[in-house]
Amino acid sequence: MKFRFFEIFDYVLLISVSLLVFIGIMFVYSSGVNSSAVSVSNEYIKQIIFACTGFLLMIFFAVFDYRKLERLTPIAFILLFLLLIYTKFFGRYVNGARSWIGIGNFGVQPSEFGKIIYIMFLARYLNRSAETAPLKRFFISALITAGPVLLILAQPDLGTASVYIPIFIGMIFTAGLNTSYILFIILTGTLTVIFTVLPVWQTSILQKPIIILSVFTNPRLRLIVSATLIIITMIGALGLLFYRNKYYYFITRFSGSTTLALGASILGGKVLKDYQIKRLIVFLNPYTDPLGSGWNIIQSKIAIGSGGITGQGFLKGTQSHYRFLPQQSTDFIFSILSEEAGFVGSLFVFILFFIILMRIIFIMYTTKNTFGYYIAGGILVMFFFHFVVNVGMVMGIMPITGIPLLFLSYGGSSLWTAMWATGLLMSIRFRRLDF
Repeated sequence: MKFRFFEIFDYVLLISVSLLVFIGIMFVYSSGVNSSAVSVSNEYIKQIIFACTGFLLMIFFAVFDYRKLERLTPIAFILLFLLLIYTKFFGRYVNGARSWIGIGNFGVQPSEFGKIIYIMFLARYLNRSAETAPLKRFFISALITAGPVLLILAQPDLGTASVYIPIFIGMIFTAGLNTSYILFIILTGTLTVIFTVLPVWQTSILQKPIIILSVFTNPRLRLIVSATLIIITMIGALGLLFYRNKYYYFITRFSGSTTLALGASILGGKVLKDYQIKRLIVFLNPYTDPLGSGWNIIQSKIAIGSGGITGQGFLKGTQSHYRFLPQQSTDFIFSILSEEAGFVGSLFVFILFFIILMRIIFIMYTTKNTFGYYIAGGILVMFFFHFVVNVGMVMGIMPITGIPLLFLSYGGSSLWTAMWATGLLMSIRFRRLDF
């Protein structure tokens, strides 16, 4: 029995994750040391506690048969909805969003745990809807996704909400849904972001008026354009229905996508605050607001550049210890790592994440259970998106969205979510030959 217990664990995942968590604790500690070499924060102690409880969480879900969770996911999804609604109205207001609940100094972020619940619930639906018409399957999957995304955006927490979209795209792709549906979502999402940020880009980055952008600022003109797009979409749909011509197909898809994006951008402009939208575009030219929204990117790039090949040495970074980096133990933990461990240390972290992602792909393609296959696919996208966006953000090549670097960034909610996901992956691997 003891031998079987130790067989449960995927030691490639276990070693890689353990190393990342250890590195994370090291640099969370470093982030709390000031220029006088005095530790002024106890975050590293909390992170050790989060790590220990996170490993227990991982062990529990590795040992537990993940297939038994399938029947419980609807209840968990309903509870997630209730928690997100409660958080919206009664949660703590932290960093511009009401996304935390808790007692005293202890708080959790339901939207973080929600990622795993969402992945399992969508995996359950995709597993049970293999015989359903593809279009219906796509729309129901989109509705499942829209619920938590809209509730999280209402907090408003753009960063966390944005993680759900690539998970959705990745999971419907693994389920074999029509590629045109995926392209439609990508196009609509891209246009929504562009339409949402254009007015702020005009005033903050370009700093001069462009007549065509009045579509997004003039309510009357916006109404005319929206009505025109709806009419074009309807004409295209009728033409497609009666003539089955590809010409009408492309008209319908593009105009429909543009119409949805325009409507979503109006909603986004009302929900998101100007500073949140500005953070999405300031990376294009952070020096337009060097002491405001561009400060984070500028200081982060200085920290990464000053690290060189081998870094300045542990606890010897200047940007972090002189407190130039904001949110340095959470969103910008990679900046401290790069400054103190240099290119070599950063490359080591890259390699560890690469090993984890490759191991997940191996688990996906060796499991015989489609429910487990979809769960692993969702976790793969979640890990990849977090890594790429966070590292791109601190390097100044992607927007600042407040997405943590899993396993390294300070915070119980994100670490527990990552450890929970790792435990599920181990459970799937161990039972990979069982249907």
